[in-house]
Amino acid sequence: MTKAVAFHFSRNVPARADLVVALAAPDGKGIATAAAFSGKLDRAIKAERFSAKALTTLDVVAPEGVDADRLLLVGVGDAKGRTADGWIRTGGKVASLFRKATNVAVIADLPGVEINPSDIAELAVGARLRTYGFDAYKTKRDDDDDQPKSVKVTIVTASAAAAGKAFAALQEVAAGVELARDLVNEPANKLGPVEFAARASELAALGVKIEVLTDKEMAKLGMGALLGVAQGSPRGARLVTMRWNGGKAKEKPVAFVGKGVTFDTGGNSMKPAAGMEDMKGDMGGAAAVVGLMRALAGRKAKANVVGVIGLVENSVDGHAQRPGDIVTSMSGQTIEVLNTDAEGRLVLADALWYCNKKFGPTAMVDLATLTGAIMIALGQHHAGLFSNNDALADNLRKAGAETNEKLWRMPLGPDYDKLIDSRNADMKNIGGRYGGAITAAQFLQRFVKDTPWAHLDIAGTAMGSPNSDYSTSWGSGFGVRLLDRFVQDNYE
Repeated sequence: MTKAVAFHFSRNVPARADLVVALAAPDGKGIATAAAFSGKLDRAIKAERFSAKALTTLDVVAPEGVDADRLLLVGVGDAKGRTADGWIRTGGKVASLFRKATNVAVIADLPGVEINPSDIAELAVGARLRTYGFDAYKTKRDDDDDQPKSVKVTIVTASAAAAGKAFAALQEVAAGVELARDLVNEPANKLGPVEFAARASELAALGVKIEVLTDKEMAKLGMGALLGVAQGSPRGARLVTMRWNGGKAKEKPVAFVGKGVTFDTGGNSMKPAAGMEDMKGDMGGAAAVVGLMRALAGRKAKANVVGVIGLVENSVDGHAQRPGDIVTSMSGQTIEVLNTDAEGRLVLADALWYCNKKFGPTAMVDLATLTGAIMIALGQHHAGLFSNNDALADNLRKAGAETNEKLWRMPLGPDYDKLIDSRNADMKNIGGRYGGAITAAQFLQRFVKDTPWAHLDIAGTAMGSPNSDYSTSWGSGFGVRLLDRFVQDNYE
């Protein structure tokens, strides 16, 4: 069940709380806790052999001398583990133990341990992200009927004002993650290309400039690759551009391009039935771009940023694209479509070319749930990173490490590129059995010219990825925090 969680920052402990959470750390002599509990919990700590290692907990029911039903100690470990992601994970751990509490106090100061206001804000963000759930279509709550609908969380710290200010910006990023999760979790009958474009257009209320191109407008621009994917569906295709102008007036933007296949049957190269329901999430790249733009606009980022998403449904009827068809992309390059299930790269080909031509960005980064091959190579704990620019790749990897949305760089080169040469057209849309994630990236590179560009294959991380301390959602929102940090570090 999704809970409405309200966060407050205060220098004082509330008079009464259902649950009091206090941080704890090993200090060489024992376990350091909040000053208010010094000595009171020694017996419980010893009895439970509580070590205060990161993410360990000690739950004390009806604690003596504490005006609360429960007292929860949460370990933060030693200094080397207290990274930004570590604090987010701690917050997620805390939120996972709220249970039926409606009034929670989190004592965030810890004697002898340096905790910055930004750390406390990250902890609160982790708690917020952990409480996310997608239950819009549930009419019954089953065993959750007695769960509270809302929770008030008071973060108690001497630096309440500074922590609250830091949280104000970070929770805008969290809102972007939640938006991306919502979009990926939505069923395809409720979220087609037109509906997705409408959801993206809601960002206009935050000052984002929106433009939506219809099928007819894209046809006039020559987007034969994107429209070829869409022609088997009765639902129209859309291309949405989102502009956030928070930087200098004439400064070139950085651009993010997302694959938005709202459902992917595979077309005439039909996917197996088993697991096809997950293909509602084949728009995870577009969802991340929309979530990013929501985050940037919400926190009033001081950068010029463009988001472009190509939205189609890859379906099957008598008009659907056939294996062997040849289409002409907006770039003028022709593509032999040997497999209609390699459709995302066709959508991105026109979206990348359009973005580059219209906005002349200083760099382009595309995100796509593009290949199963990247999951074979990297599993679900890293997204694949391909790039024509070492500096851009390094900056993305750094942002990924800082947010724990990890990237692993994969190779590109002429030996791989020649695998997509076609006898009948300028290129074909698949390169054979081996190196499928690489040949897909080589395909995309043909549509970026000399612009610094990176491709993130997020097939293993955007949907159905392993749960974390701050995410139990099928749609993870992967990419929003990563790219927000990337913009913050390099363009603001």
